[in-house]
Amino acid sequence: MRTITLEEHYASPAFLEGPRRKLKERAKDAENPLARIVEKLRDVGEKRIAEMDAAGIDVQVLSLTSPGTEQLQATEAESAAREANDFVAAAVNKYPKRFAGFAALPTAAPDKAAAELERTVRDCRFRGAMINGHTNGRYLDDKFFWPILERAVALNVPIYLHPTQPPRAVIDASYSGFSPIVTEMLIGPGWGWHIETAIHVIRMILGGVLDEFPELQIVIGHMGEALPFMLPRFDVMPAAMTKLKRPITAYLRENVHYTFSGFNFTPNFLDLILQVGVERIMFSADYPYASMAQAREFLDKLPVSPADRERIAHGNAEKLLRM
Repeated sequence: MRTITLEEHYASPAFLEGPRRKLKERAKDAENPLARIVEKLRDVGEKRIAEMDAAGIDVQVLSLTSPGTEQLQATEAESAAREANDFVAAAVNKYPKRFAGFAALPTAAPDKAAAELERTVRDCRFRGAMINGHTNGRYLDDKFFWPILERAVALNVPIYLHPTQPPRAVIDASYSGFSPIVTEMLIGPGWGWHIETAIHVIRMILGGVLDEFPELQIVIGHMGEALPFMLPRFDVMPAAMTKLKRPITAYLRENVHYTFSGFNFTPNFLDLILQVGVERIMFSADYPYASMAQAREFLDKLPVSPADRERIAHGNAEKLLRM
């Protein structure tokens, strides 16, 4: 069975020396678990492919590790995005049967971001873009960013919306008062990343993005960032109230796709498939932050038919990404 994973990260040398230098500095101690993660983020060659082979992963769609370029000012974001995209494009060109790419974009400069998306799709055969949440507190429902979304529709490629930390005002209001390590985890993988991404998607829907761009396709990870659990509840806001063309649930079932990305939890999967259907679910591992081998084992044990397992493992991704 062919397998394609969609949320698999890398870090280019310049990105680690610049915007992500704090991660590199924290990983200087070889005994620090971050050191191993940084080593794996750097590698988009034979070592990564050997690990893919051992885990039974055929193709990784590579994306720049969070926090990406979204929190940078426009000029720095432009250069960082282009360098990162060129770095991963070289890997895709060298290993075209094993790697594909999602573009990093300088979202602070939407026209430049749209042009970079077109360059990477047309010249580098990238399959879409990954955007790491808000851009300095501004979300994609802001018309400032709509040139990016318009270009994605024109190119027929999806936007993968990846988590980032909430804006500082939200952190101060909702996540303060705990020990530093608890706050750090709560605003990140323990809660905040997922709720932040869910809110971003809902903002896009309520802000009319998917009425303006009805063909736009969005991908989110972590079994839906808590949205599937809440999906029926959105019906308390009917279209007569929101002034949208469709119910909120329709956009979540027709414009959004969902990946695993480290959420190897059967109850969450069952809720997801019951809420959105198998055609909207795709495999991912969230490498190197989570194990490819564990992700593949979870995929193999899913309580679904062989045909549905094939759709999740590769068929849905092939259709969406035109692979």
